[in-house]
Amino acid sequence: MPAPGKKILIIDDEIDLAKIAKERLEAAGYAVLWASNGYEGIKAAVKENPDLILLDILMPKMDGFETLRALKGDMQTWGIPVVMLSVKTESDMLFKARELGAADYFIKTEDWKDLLKYIERYIS
Repeated sequence: MPAPGKKILIIDDEIDLAKIAKERLEAAGYAVLWASNGYEGIKAAVKENPDLILLDILMPKMDGFETLRALKGDMQTWGIPVVMLSVKTESDMLFKARELGAADYFIKTEDWKDLLKYIERYIS
């Protein structure tokens, strides 16, 4: 069960998927913020200091890897756990995410209950 006041930032350009994630996470007791691209996400992370970031990999303008690199390179955001989100199952994507500092990697086709388990590993 989430601790009161725990905040999650979703950075994902897929509005419908982000809405579903937001609803489910809020139903589980988390405060949820959403940014539709990497630039907005970095600004939100600096301003809001979330407890965890869910970061899509495939986004226009600034992809998830570039966003992750920027988050991990900033003194204000480097310590925030980032769980990468993707429909991609290739192991090279997972390895790249880990290499850049991601805490974990969640495949979007998995069950949302599993996502909650991922989140609870890093914030509780």
